[in-house]
Amino acid sequence: MALLATATVAFKTINTQIRNRSFLPLQKHLSLSSSLSSFSFFRTVSGRAMELERKNSTVIDENGVLKKGIAEFYDESSAIWEDIWGDHMHHGFYPPDSTVSLSDHRAAQIQMIEQALRFASIPLEDERKWPKKIVDVGCGIGGSSRYLTQKFGATAVGITLSPVQVQRANALAAAQGLANKCIAVALQDLVWFEILNLELFRRPFCEMGTGQVSFQVADALDQPFPDGQFDLVWSMESGEHMPDKAKFVSELARVAAPGATIIIVTWCHRDLGPDEESLKPWEEKHLKKICDAFYLPAWCSTADYVRLLESLSLQDIKSEDWSPYVAPFWPAVIRSALSWKGLTSLLRSGLKTIKGALAMPLMIEGFKKDLIKFAIITCRKPE
Repeated sequence: MALLATATVAFKTINTQIRNRSFLPLQKHLSLSSSLSSFSFFRTVSGRAMELERKNSTVIDENGVLKKGIAEFYDESSAIWEDIWGDHMHHGFYPPDSTVSLSDHRAAQIQMIEQALRFASIPLEDERKWPKKIVDVGCGIGGSSRYLTQKFGATAVGITLSPVQVQRANALAAAQGLANKCIAVALQDLVWFEILNLELFRRPFCEMGTGQVSFQVADALDQPFPDGQFDLVWSMESGEHMPDKAKFVSELARVAAPGATIIIVTWCHRDLGPDEESLKPWEEKHLKKICDAFYLPAWCSTADYVRLLESLSLQDIKSEDWSPYVAPFWPAVIRSALSWKGLTSLLRSGLKTIKGALAMPLMIEGFKKDLIKFAIITCRKPE
């Protein structure tokens, strides 16, 4: 137990020092081993610790499977989406009762970004107050990152679990002249960290601020950035993939600079009534089918997000149900999937993408029954 405690302290020390550096680590790998005493005096305590470790390992394994599924799902499906819908992998924002074409859908996706910025009270007319450092958490192939970079003249970094998305996002940035000039350090130039006079590991790094936008594979629940790095923290339809919503929100707040704006646009289930402790059985069953198709963990409500933000003492918290403004989206996605181009692309893509496509009517049904809510939640980190 003493060794386990010592190793844990060492790991936390290393992680704190890394995050406070002025560069971004590209990879994060550290394995710790522990040894439990076999003496009878410690048997009870050790047994409880081992049981806790088994439970934690189960959670880690489940999260590992989920992360792998999310990465593979987007590895398979991103090219199809881009081919039919362009580089913005999120809902569009539509006026009520609008009838729109495919080109209008792409314009509506841009309108979603603009409306989110306005809802968050980003001062669009005052260039002096524009965000200059942006993180796009769950960036897809970088549509939001590149748009925001061009709009504000900012430096942006996007993270996703999908290596395919990262490769494509960086390629699109380079093609548009927006690529970050970050230079990965060669293997022989890796930096050695000395903790407690021991060379424990080494890792490559790149400097921030040397270009406009870049993308990397990273976990939103353990972001590879120093504290207080960004003045706009952007999460467009990635929160639904997070198995630990409290950790997700905590990480968004951690990387936000003092005074920064945090914007979360995400799928939620309806808020519970004052006399309800959980969703109805049919609602749970319905969401479970969607989770299985899209590699989602348990859903939460908009009210749950607000409570999490309040627990972190964030300011100017506000939220709104934008479900009426995204109503045309899923029917349009289904129509595009049923086109000849869509069908042939689906058949070439893989089982994960096909499974996701078959679940799309469940999203429409969930919205119609007021079970699924398309929510925006914004706040500001105190100065």
